[in-house]
Amino acid sequence: MSMGFLVEETAPVVWRGLMVMSAIEKLLRQVDWGHLDYLVVDMPPGTGDVQLSVSQNIPISGAVIVSTPQDIALMDAHKGAEMFRKVHVPVLGLVQNMSVFQCPKCKHKTHIFGADGARRLARTLDLDVLGDIPLHLNIRETSDTGQPIVFSQPESDEAKAYLRIAAEVVKRLPPPLK
Repeated sequence: MSMGFLVEETAPVVWRGLMVMSAIEKLLRQVDWGHLDYLVVDMPPGTGDVQLSVSQNIPISGAVIVSTPQDIALMDAHKGAEMFRKVHVPVLGLVQNMSVFQCPKCKHKTHIFGADGARRLARTLDLDVLGDIPLHLNIRETSDTGQPIVFSQPESDEAKAYLRIAAEVVKRLPPPLK
């Protein structure tokens, strides 16, 4: 389910406060999710109305902070982690997204957004890095076709990176209710 299904394709989502909470309520309470062990809510970066509304109105078992390793993104990630701590949501760790690009031809690795930024932030916040997601064409292509890499290419290194991170998150969460 996506907020994108609630608005016109080209319409910006410029909601605040009550409108945000109303949309979140619809997503959580009016969607037939079936039996779930976990529900992952992917939120935009920052510490605005969405993050605050969700964290104050919905029981959350933990937050995972995802950031590229560049300094400007890490500033938002740091603020996000501190916001979740302030509202008593456990921060389970950090994920370093787009950590490295490997040329498909020569295999040379390039750290386009910098190297190890999430690791430095994790040390500052006394958190673990849950894993790294590479900048890879297959991830973008499979996502764009609606066939995420963990389903369409489950044996690929890129899928394994996501699966390792998922396992790390599950280890840090309380067991699901039966």
